Amino acid sequence: MKNAAEIALAEFQNPNIQLLIKDDGGSPQGAQQVTQEALGEGVEIVLGPLFAASVPATAQLTRARSIPVIAFSTDSSIAGRGVYLLSFLPESDVNRIVDYSASIGKRSFAALLPDNAYGNVVEAAFKQAVGRKGRIVAFEKYTADRAGAARTVAQSLGSADALFIADDGESVVAAADALTAAGANLRNIQLLGTGLWDNPRVYASATLQGGLYAAPDPSGFRAFSGRYRTKYGTDPVRTATLAYDAVALVA
Repeated sequence: MKNAAEIALAEFQNPNIQLLIKDDGGSPQGAQQVTQEALGEGVEIVLGPLFAASVPATAQLTRARSIPVIAFSTDSSIAGRGVYLLSFLPESDVNRIVDYSASIGKRSFAALLPDNAYGNVVEAAFKQAVGRKGRIVAFEKYTADRAGAARTVAQSLGSADALFIADDGESVVAAADALTAAGANLRNIQLLGTGLWDNPRVYASATLQGGLYAAPDPSGFRAFSGRYRTKYGTDPVRTATLAYDAVALVA
């Protein structure tokens, strides 16, 4: 994200912007400490933090000085006065994929979700979206052990048109494998996911072929990736574009 921010600064050639990079250590305490530092150095806008728990710690200090914050968290509940989010919101992915599924005739949904902060946001959005378009016939959340949850969902798949699995690439593949091991035939059901499926591990999985997921159009990211590779000799992570866009917005 730091590299991407520096690319944006170079491309916009705006001499009136100075970028101060601060490491919050991924913690609310770290965020508060470096925000205090940055405010002492006369900062006029804060880009970040990345994690939801750190954003209120930063906002507590920036609001008192009317300094705007553009954070990168996917938790929409932390947006508010002077705090804006530039991120891929799970709710958008969920609404789009459920609406699309309903438009192609899917009415009965099963879901297998991680029992974590991301899973909680996705769960709320999924239950609301399906409530408008159809019904949920099976719903389970898993921690490290997916096998038990997968078995319960596998038993109910006969009455489902679509199966929603929302997790990152590694975990989606593991969840699909656990369902197959539990006797589920995933070729007979429409698989659905979120933008986290935008991952080489998912594309390489034979089990997940034919699945559908909602994500931004990849053409802009491909163009950005080419410029990033030229400058740094390595591929950017998907979220690097958020830092690029934030600096572009400021410029």
